[in-house]
Amino acid sequence: MPVRLSQEEVHAFLDSRPGWIMLTTLGRDGYPHTVPIGYFRMGSDVYIGCRAGTQKVKNIERNPRVSLLLEAGATMQDIKGVLFQGDAEVITDPEATLPLMREAARRRGVPDDQLPEVARPGTAYLQVRPRKVISWDYARS
Repeated sequence: MPVRLSQEEVHAFLDSRPGWIMLTTLGRDGYPHTVPIGYFRMGSDVYIGCRAGTQKVKNIERNPRVSLLLEAGATMQDIKGVLFQGDAEVITDPEATLPLMREAARRRGVPDDQLPEVARPGTAYLQVRPRKVISWDYARS
């Protein structure tokens, strides 16, 4: 039986960015729509940058319930992961997206003097507020 991660361990795992997070939204037809995408964490929320008008944005505008999955490991003995179920909000206002763009760039290692000064047109951010967190760490079973 895998060990569950503490909240601090979940945050550390997310911040270590071991790969792309898998975002699942629900399409108009009710089928899941899952895509790998970049992310970063602030507090307990996860932020995802994307283009406005994409399928994931349309799906969230219709139904804000989403899931996020992040897993790492190569064998059953070292698999670690986190599954979030939560609510997403689409952010498109340039005054709100610019600070998120700057934070995302900062976390990618962009120097402060090279951070964006204006929001790119068509930019959207998804703010995911986790409601349920499921985690596992088979290395500590």
